[in-house]
Amino acid sequence: MTDTLFGMRNPGGCLHEAALYSSDDEFLDILVPFLEAGIALGEPALVALRPAHQKLLCGAMDPAKLTIIPADEQYPRPAVAIRRSRELFAGCLAEGATRIRAVGEVPAPVPGEPWDWWARYEAVVNHAYDDFPLWGLCPYDTRSTPEHAVADVLCTHPWLATRDGHVYNEDYRDPVSFLGSWRDAPRPEPEAGSPVADLTDPSAGDARQTVRTALGSTAIDPTRAEDFVMAVSEVVTNARVHGKPPVRLRLWCGAARAVATITDGGDGPADPFTGLVATRDSRSAGVGLWLAHQTCRHVSMYQDDEGFVVRLVC
Repeated sequence: MTDTLFGMRNPGGCLHEAALYSSDDEFLDILVPFLEAGIALGEPALVALRPAHQKLLCGAMDPAKLTIIPADEQYPRPAVAIRRSRELFAGCLAEGATRIRAVGEVPAPVPGEPWDWWARYEAVVNHAYDDFPLWGLCPYDTRSTPEHAVADVLCTHPWLATRDGHVYNEDYRDPVSFLGSWRDAPRPEPEAGSPVADLTDPSAGDARQTVRTALGSTAIDPTRAEDFVMAVSEVVTNARVHGKPPVRLRLWCGAARAVATITDGGDGPADPFTGLVATRDSRSAGVGLWLAHQTCRHVSMYQDDEGFVVRLVC
């Protein structure tokens, strides 16, 4: 396996590639040479894999030469993963690294669990990490990864790693093109039954009181519930300040799960990276949405006939 990429774009910035493998041997044949080549050059070798794959890799090379991060710690949610990864990369540079190698494995797509925001994550990191001298490799097991997720992987990684080397991916689409418009964004199935609350033009205080009261009769952990209260409040404020009236808050509650949708009459943020990438502009619509992405179990954003919708899951 050659370690050279010919004609690569921006060799000083982020080089983002996927490894689609179909056996444990192929997994090792791609990852081990990639990491050992970086180690030989004195580059930090960061690894965040699920336990079984971490064990497999550590059985094939010296784990003392790797910086191992538990995958569930590094990838709890996409926006958290971006924030933590940027902190990690900045730390490597502060310690003198001139280039960083990283292998990261996002949560596996499984039936019943949302994949869409991880697909969005894979697109956004082509922008979010481009100010770092990073060579990042994302392994995906084709034996268990659904076809729709493989299609997204191919659209979001400019390069592909194989046993024979690294090749440009002709299926790659730039992030703005892949993310498209909010009207085209994936949306979840509607909640069953009527909402327990349906408010028009609520203040942030009204939203907090309504959600806090509703969650008080559930089995949801109090800390998680309060995070959700604040996320709903942030998004309601965001809709009132940056969206168009009317603003509508709907809330559904179960024993251990709650869902809120906040709709305004506008078209949604102009920036397709909103929510996943932090903004330094405190006046931006992205601040509240980024905070919601930090704490909620899932966030989806899309446009329907009523306007722009932010759906939060606790």
